[in-house]
Amino acid sequence: MNRTILRNLLWTLPFAVSAAAALAAPPLSIEQLIDIRHPSNPLFSPDGRAVAFLWDRAGVTNLYVADLSEPPAPPRPVANFSGGQVGGIFWSADSRSLFFSRGGDLWRAPARGGEPEAVWTTPAIESNIVRSPDGSRVAFVRSSDGGSASEIFVRSLGDGKETRVAGDLVGAGGLSWSPDGARLGYSVARSIRHEQTPAYSGSKIIYTITERTPSQAYAVKIDGGAPVPIGPPGGFGGLRWIDATHVVFDRTSADFKTRSIYVADAAKGAAVPIHEDTDSKFWSPPGDSGAAASPSPDGRFLAYVSDADGWDHIYVMPSTGGVPVQITKGRFEAWRPVWSRDSSKIAFDANEPDRPGVRHLGVATINGNPASSTVAMITSGRGTNIAPSWSPEGKRLVYQHTDSRNSADLFAIDASPGATPVRLSDSFPAGLDRAALVEPELIRYPGPDGKMVPASMFVPRGLDRTKKHPAVVWIHGDGINQNYDGWHVQRNYAVYYSFHQYLLQKGYVVIAPDYRGSIGYGRDWRQGVHMDVGGNDYRDAALAGDYLKTLPFVDGERIGVWGLSYGGFFTLIALTENPRRFRCGVDVAGVADYAMYYEDPYHGAWTASRIGTPEQSPAVYAQASPLSHVDKLERPLLVLHGTSDVNVPYLHSVRLIDELMKKGKGDLVSFMTYPGEFHYFTREHVLRDAWQRVDRFFDANLHGGGSAERTSQP
Repeated sequence: MNRTILRNLLWTLPFAVSAAAALAAPPLSIEQLIDIRHPSNPLFSPDGRAVAFLWDRAGVTNLYVADLSEPPAPPRPVANFSGGQVGGIFWSADSRSLFFSRGGDLWRAPARGGEPEAVWTTPAIESNIVRSPDGSRVAFVRSSDGGSASEIFVRSLGDGKETRVAGDLVGAGGLSWSPDGARLGYSVARSIRHEQTPAYSGSKIIYTITERTPSQAYAVKIDGGAPVPIGPPGGFGGLRWIDATHVVFDRTSADFKTRSIYVADAAKGAAVPIHEDTDSKFWSPPGDSGAAASPSPDGRFLAYVSDADGWDHIYVMPSTGGVPVQITKGRFEAWRPVWSRDSSKIAFDANEPDRPGVRHLGVATINGNPASSTVAMITSGRGTNIAPSWSPEGKRLVYQHTDSRNSADLFAIDASPGATPVRLSDSFPAGLDRAALVEPELIRYPGPDGKMVPASMFVPRGLDRTKKHPAVVWIHGDGINQNYDGWHVQRNYAVYYSFHQYLLQKGYVVIAPDYRGSIGYGRDWRQGVHMDVGGNDYRDAALAGDYLKTLPFVDGERIGVWGLSYGGFFTLIALTENPRRFRCGVDVAGVADYAMYYEDPYHGAWTASRIGTPEQSPAVYAQASPLSHVDKLERPLLVLHGTSDVNVPYLHSVRLIDELMKKGKGDLVSFMTYPGEFHYFTREHVLRDAWQRVDRFFDANLHGGGSAERTSQP
């Protein structure tokens, strides 16, 4: 039997056993949801025989290696700590060891197994540890005094000798080596701390927010010399090296309407803009689309993502400037271009026309002439395949795959059409019954202006459609995000998809809309929020509840709504604009008022790019302020928020609760604070409490059949 076929059979055997045992398997539990892991950062070994990757379980991240040899074997742990984070991985030049950062130090571990050891242990914190092109040295930032002072060092991995390259810095990061190892690129961005003591919270507690100043890039010679400032300050990625003396970088204007690509001489600092995208609304490709210009390894070309024709596509242009060539074309979105080591090909992932949640890998063959490039798709079928990465010899790709039977896992595949993928990881805990999981169905319903709103619909297996059942509307966050054909590709939202599978097994119907502003549907749908945040985008989402009421097997009086972040913001509007549309709602770290969001210097420019300032757009800010309408609340509300949230500061929920109390709504509200938790819940004890709390809340208000005002007391 072919070894690849045998390998895949061995990997899929547990799935077949699971399907056969479906009737005997216990129902999905919250503990199983917590045990689902998430892989990331796959990295081929220099010899191409193995892939190292990070594997996260409930906020604890460790390092694993999957061999590409036959027969298959489960990934082996290289670093398996009981807590904390492992990151910044890279291989030794001989493929025998792996290096990683942990606790502010660099560690080394044998790739074939053995105890990891610290390469160094210092009182200071070392971060941004980056290996030199030849693998003999590392560059890093060393910080002291709580990060208020930092220096950049280069250290030999052989004898440990260190050289100070730059110092007297604040907020240094984004280190990158020139191809010849003679220079380093880095950026410096000063952070300004602001303190708030609003009257409604009292003077005892201080809330802090951080203002980020525009970053300034520098290049510096390793063997001495003053750092050279590179081009204008701004964000959108660090320096990428074209050759030993030239770099490329991207900048967006303060109003988010212009994206510029610059090329600079690293020795002189002079930067020349070679391409510009402008938009009268705002530059809209999402941050994880890989939109920034990426130089080919031979330095001849730049690949980047632009929505110039209304859809995100890959373009290639000479690194010296010139006319860009559009490589992908059509009514779909192509993201994350990555060059093969020989500069002949670009791998990417793209969705399909009318199948926005399905993504497949493609390879564009450039061969020195973008104008005559060809494109071939590598993967097919259902599910979501993203973030390809080339093997050293340029013949294979490693990538992440999700579908309705699998959360995020890593696969490898030959970079040619019709190739068979090889599974490298299995992130589900033992005993989780894949056969009981529910596939999403893509449906569309009319929005407030007649435009059709796409949504993922989930109906429990074996549901008795002669009876009426409770339902839940889930509203994704970020605005610029989407639902996928199965598990979400991001860990942040995959945990919510997991919980919905739990709800489905309890008999809930679930719908998840991709309201305007969502990615996957082209520029016009993304930009549908311009000057209308909390308007038609919210109504797109809320009308999912009305759609559910048209289904004969859904009880229109037992529909709940919930969401994270932007979805929490919509949940608050839903319970106040039309107070009896939903039976209850759960707000997870939602924006309470966009005027507060604008006033936060961390988010002010982003907000202004969509809806202007409060002085310019008072009507828009009024509709984007559920805080102003909480007196209309009639149905139960559960609020969950972490105190360390910087995406939506915890102060939003503090002010929300204060206003609800003032309006006499305390009997309708439950509030849970998670000390030290970030915007996206990660830690095991937080996930367990949050899911149990939401489970009880929905059961009491939707399954219990009590009055509309009934709420659980967590």
